[in-house]
Amino acid sequence: MGDYPRRISTEYERIDPLLEHHDADAYVHIGDCFDEVLSYLTRFNGPDRDYAFVYANGTATLCPPDRFGQQAEREFPGDEVDMTRASERPPATERARTVLKRAEVGDTLVLPATATHRTVRSFREDGYDVVLTDSIGGIRRVKTTEERELLKAVELATQRGMARAETVLASATVNGSELHWHGEPLTTEILRREVNATLARNGLDGAGNTVIGAGESCADLHYNGIDRIEPGETVLLDLGPEGPHGYYGDLSRTFVVGEVGEWERTAYDAVSDALAGAFDVFEDGAGQPASNVQDRVAEELAAYGFETGDVDVGMYHGAGHGVGSSLHERPFLSADEQLEAGHVVTIEPGVYDPARGGVRLEDIVEITEDGYENYVQYPKEIVPEERTIEETDAIGC
Repeated sequence: MGDYPRRISTEYERIDPLLEHHDADAYVHIGDCFDEVLSYLTRFNGPDRDYAFVYANGTATLCPPDRFGQQAEREFPGDEVDMTRASERPPATERARTVLKRAEVGDTLVLPATATHRTVRSFREDGYDVVLTDSIGGIRRVKTTEERELLKAVELATQRGMARAETVLASATVNGSELHWHGEPLTTEILRREVNATLARNGLDGAGNTVIGAGESCADLHYNGIDRIEPGETVLLDLGPEGPHGYYGDLSRTFVVGEVGEWERTAYDAVSDALAGAFDVFEDGAGQPASNVQDRVAEELAAYGFETGDVDVGMYHGAGHGVGSSLHERPFLSADEQLEAGHVVTIEPGVYDPARGGVRLEDIVEITEDGYENYVQYPKEIVPEERTIEETDAIGC
């Protein structure tokens, strides 16, 4: 396993244009550990009670809850950890106002569009003009060099988890209508445990995102149940583990152990062509609508007779999404927003028939000005092979 950075930074100066645009003096964010944007800004794995982040005069300040000061000092990459009156447990808005007054900011504050009515009212009652915006979400969509390197490392470790699953499938034996591994019927749960153990050895947490379906359960996009794996049916693996600092991997492959049937081969070829078509679109790089990818995937699948959209058989999910400090984040490839250099997105075409099975292939790519970089070097073969990914075989950590 490669080394992950001990701490990841946040480029707070990227907030400055937002403040200038709104002629504002500070950005204030109140939330808890379930607030994805606040977690991105602070890198602080705080509790499920409110704390405050303030950016004013070029200084980033975190006001963590009582008894979380040492943790905040260790995790927060900003300038100051302010514990003023933390032991008294005043509202997070009050602690933020203390920072604002010390910074001698003006009258206008920017808050996230998700701010509660109580938070907005509190600052307005204190005399501030409040501007609500979701622009911070736009800032985090373009990944920094540090974030991109971390995502590459996490995706490499994710590939090792996939290699473990493929190896187990390749080493299983056909016993009548069952697959056996180590003398016992092979199930999706056994495969999931093998994957999660490998992910853990590489510093990742399966986070409940080790989705493995077999046969009919492949058509359930989030299958986490127990299903016996039979010869000749599709086995769909979608791995979305959480890595250090809350950044995610995402990788899907589909295998068939034993004889590959006509439907399974056709579905696999259709998805492979759809993936190749998406890569063709990515060749044009930044500056195009993300929906171009969705359109091309739908076109390729239609050539094989598979529909997309609100259908019972075919592809009934989007062609891909952004990935970073959330497993699913903007941009979504079904939307008209522009692809920008530094976006890191998945591409995941698939086709499903609840009566037969399902196929999905998924890689992660970084959009560049004139093309893309694929973070995944994992083979795309329907018949599993025993496989090991050493650190020198793929993107380094």
